[in-house]
Amino acid sequence: MPPNRNPPVKYTQSLLIMFSIHVCSCQIFINNEFVNSASNKTFPALNPANGAVIADVQEGDKLDVDKAVNAAKEAFKLGSPWRTLDASKRGLLLNKFADLLERDKEYLASLEVLNNGKPYAEALFDMDCSIDCIRYYAGWSDKIHGKTIPIDGNHISFTRHEPVGVCGQIIPWNYPVLMVCWKLGPALCTGNVVVLKPAEQTPLTALYCASLIKEAGFPPGVVNVIPGYGPTAGAAIASHPHVDKVAFTGSTEWQ
Repeated sequence: MPPNRNPPVKYTQSLLIMFSIHVCSCQIFINNEFVNSASNKTFPALNPANGAVIADVQEGDKLDVDKAVNAAKEAFKLGSPWRTLDASKRGLLLNKFADLLERDKEYLASLEVLNNGKPYAEALFDMDCSIDCIRYYAGWSDKIHGKTIPIDGNHISFTRHEPVGVCGQIIPWNYPVLMVCWKLGPALCTGNVVVLKPAEQTPLTALYCASLIKEAGFPPGVVNVIPGYGPTAGAAIASHPHVDKVAFTGSTEWQ
């Protein structure tokens, strides 16, 4: 243990006391802004250790998913700031996001403990893995190339990799921050835009990550986060005609 540092249990308790009194983000995140849901309905984010309500979170549904998808489509248009951004600059933005995760990792780990219930040491380990994940994909941003293929005759054959478009992402409760990074990293490094629904049990860290996306300098609409339930917000993402790809980790059952 480093000198002049509290024992792990006391250190964890001090963090929980410090951060349980202030949850930064409880609204849905669309177009780089935190806003109330269209219905203005909320659902409780609970501490699974004691059932206490940590915060009331705005509940997104189909109307909010529509707004988020429209914001993502706008961000993905040809000529938009995101589409014209050099691939190496996408990597710089992802590295800035990783820097912010590093800066706030103790806060995020503490919030994960409160909302998910896992031990603090595990939550902090997850944060290190999350930061590594984002840095890995930041490095890939300018290294995904096409190729020229030799063929007969007076012709040129080449391949070109292009982003898919609007990526719907639905993640579970067991690794909330790590799942955010596993989903955002590859999508953003390749120039896609995202509408992400965190698990209704653990929305708080995903919403805080959204605030870091904005702070890092990603253009509006590139990342949108819609907390809500599977049969409403999740189903709206999965069935939306303008969502080009769905990345889903979770169960086929809803309780």
